[in-house]
Amino acid sequence: MASSTNQYDAIVIGGGHNGLVSAAYMAKGGMRVLVLEARDRVGGAAVTELLGGVRVPSLAHTVGRLRPSVAADLNLKSHGLALVSPEVRVFAPQPDGRAVTLWGDLARSVESLRAWSETDATAFVEFDRRVRALSKFLFDLGEEAPPEIKAPGFGDALVGLRLGRAFRGLGKNDGRMILRVLAMAVADFVAESFATDAIRATTAWRGVRHTAMGPWSAGSTQVLLADAAGNEGGAGETVFAKGGPSGLSEALASAARAYGAEIRTGVRVAQVLTADGVVTGVVTESGEEIAAAAVVSVIDPKRLLTTLVDPLTVGPNMRWRASNIRTPGTTAKVNLVLDGLPDFPAAGGDTRLLRGRIQVGTTSIDAMEHAFDESKYGRFAAQPILEATIPSLIDPSLVEGAPDGTHVMSVIAQWMPPKRAAAEWAAAGAQDREAVGDAVLRSLETVAPGISGRVTARQVLTPGDLETEYGLTGGHPMHAEPGLDSFFLWRPLLGWARYRMPVEGLYLAGSGAHPGGGVTGAPGRNAAREVIADKRKRRK
Repeated sequence: MASSTNQYDAIVIGGGHNGLVSAAYMAKGGMRVLVLEARDRVGGAAVTELLGGVRVPSLAHTVGRLRPSVAADLNLKSHGLALVSPEVRVFAPQPDGRAVTLWGDLARSVESLRAWSETDATAFVEFDRRVRALSKFLFDLGEEAPPEIKAPGFGDALVGLRLGRAFRGLGKNDGRMILRVLAMAVADFVAESFATDAIRATTAWRGVRHTAMGPWSAGSTQVLLADAAGNEGGAGETVFAKGGPSGLSEALASAARAYGAEIRTGVRVAQVLTADGVVTGVVTESGEEIAAAAVVSVIDPKRLLTTLVDPLTVGPNMRWRASNIRTPGTTAKVNLVLDGLPDFPAAGGDTRLLRGRIQVGTTSIDAMEHAFDESKYGRFAAQPILEATIPSLIDPSLVEGAPDGTHVMSVIAQWMPPKRAAAEWAAAGAQDREAVGDAVLRSLETVAPGISGRVTARQVLTPGDLETEYGLTGGHPMHAEPGLDSFFLWRPLLGWARYRMPVEGLYLAGSGAHPGGGVTGAPGRNAAREVIADKRKRRK
């Protein structure tokens, strides 16, 4: 192996958004930081790719859950980040020609829902308030590193006091409610507010998106509330970055470099190096050894602890625990290039309704559960539930240079069969991709007749593709299933929720760490704080 004399304070494995956030915070804190990204560009799964001569989002198509504090701390606006939020948040067309439409303005949402039910329209006001109040507590949880449970210290006591204050801030009624609903199935949670099937399904979707859960799965209410933490309430967020997800990733990379971080792309880490149970650096696939006092990983914890660290250093018990982290990817991503704006009869020609998230298949809780059942038993959902966006309506630069009228549609599709290894997906290859792409178009045709004839290019990413292309074990976008067994103190594993992994100097900063997945930047920021704090302790 070739040896390098370079000495860094920290090496970040992975240049996804959390890796860049972590690097920027550490560099801002005076540390010498190196980011190593296996792909030829930064951003991980939050990038914009070329398809048919235009730019399409990779996996993430909205970035509205980015913590405002992260954007402010890193001054991302000065690094080119421009965010756009359309007036409409959700447009859920139904096969009968109607639609459930939720807006950023609460009064407009209520007025829209009156077409379905006066009672449900009125109930949405309290539902929105409830989601905002309960998710605010989860937001406060996400701002802190979970307390140490083995040997708590004074700092942990302060964290406990702050979280206790946040819990008391809920008040008596909401305090009781959050303890009751966190483990609840989202189907039950929305049923306490609404009677209309389509409204229940539309509001429940965020409790199962990107997961291997169905609406009747225990703990799916916690997923919905975590999704709402720090952003919109009952309607959910819909915020786009100009230039697509790469607009955010490039702004983060620019900020990290401005603070002094070094970023190398096209460099894959083969192993985390240790000596006497302490991290000493990494070795790349090319054989280069790079020394560092700390290694911060934003790849998923399962892959980190079972493939990159010496098994003797990790130990058999921890390796076994890590191997059992649940990563059942059930999400596929389909990108479509269209020669014209699709016609959604339920929109009545109002293109404003197509600027937010378009939910297809959320007709009832039963329809969603039936689609989930197909996946649960190892089959493709014949009618997958979809969340689509048409980002070119908001950002025409995505289709710059293409023929007039060209649009991009980004589609998240659930549910795919979980527990299939990447090798199995690869073996099926084009056949599975065609099947998934065709199923997505069939579902779209139910609410946008003729859309198939407008497709000039399409890209299908199965869970197997997400694993091989973006390094997501099992193809899981969240790095680990966001169930209650992987929440707060239990994420990624009980006893290891404070970003420090079971090897001194090794840290976890990706979506597999608290507070979980989504484009928030919170895990990267929180982990950076712990790395900086540990460095200061060593100096003393």
